[in-house]
Amino acid sequence: MAGKIIFASDFHLGLNTGNDPLEREKKVVKWLNEVAPEASEIFLVGDIFDFWWEYRLVIPRGFTRFLGSISAITDSGIPVHFFTGNHDMWVNDYLSVECGMIIHTGPLIRTFDGKKFHIAHGEGLGSRNTGYKMLLWIFRNKPLRILYSALHPSIGVGIGHKWSRNSRLGKGISLDFLGEDKEDLIKYSKSILENESIDYFIYGHRHLALTYRLKEGSLVIYLGDWVRDGSFAEWNGTDLILKRVP
Repeated sequence: MAGKIIFASDFHLGLNTGNDPLEREKKVVKWLNEVAPEASEIFLVGDIFDFWWEYRLVIPRGFTRFLGSISAITDSGIPVHFFTGNHDMWVNDYLSVECGMIIHTGPLIRTFDGKKFHIAHGEGLGSRNTGYKMLLWIFRNKPLRILYSALHPSIGVGIGHKWSRNSRLGKGISLDFLGEDKEDLIKYSKSILENESIDYFIYGHRHLALTYRLKEGSLVIYLGDWVRDGSFAEWNGTDLILKRVP
């Protein structure tokens, strides 16, 4: 194996909740620069930005340190994968063309060292919440996105930041592990295993850093977030390990 495979999610860059947003960005950049030399691929599994709306000629203010570091990493030949999350699904081609990232808008299955990985941010997967599914449909609806893009950037981005501050995370609400029978992503994983063998499931979205072994043998990892702490998963060719940033 050429190097380690790195997985992280839920940086929520720009969110003014938890630790200081500028210090959070600096912490992410420092971590990226530390892990990149030993990495063969890096997977950023959603909600990297707390809000990202990309107009044709305008991108959100900020994130200069992060985007510069990502561009340097991809320029060096290390693939960086960006999964859209429920906070930053509104990407076009800026992050791919200008920063070199590979964009994924849904779950991805990859094989590393003979082990099969199912990777996804996780929003809506396994959920029976009709209201939440309707909200995701609205967010993903292309005609509605075109209409929203007609708003002046100062209005559109302002609305987005206000929505984010009033989201579950913006209010500081945190959920504990609910148990196998109530965790949507656990139920979703088990449904996938009915038709396909998967060794590892990797998710963001839940803001919990934990590993959970299914009775079917697969390992589920929730990547946690960087709003309060900082965690990531590392595949070293043999084991998938959940780590915390000092």
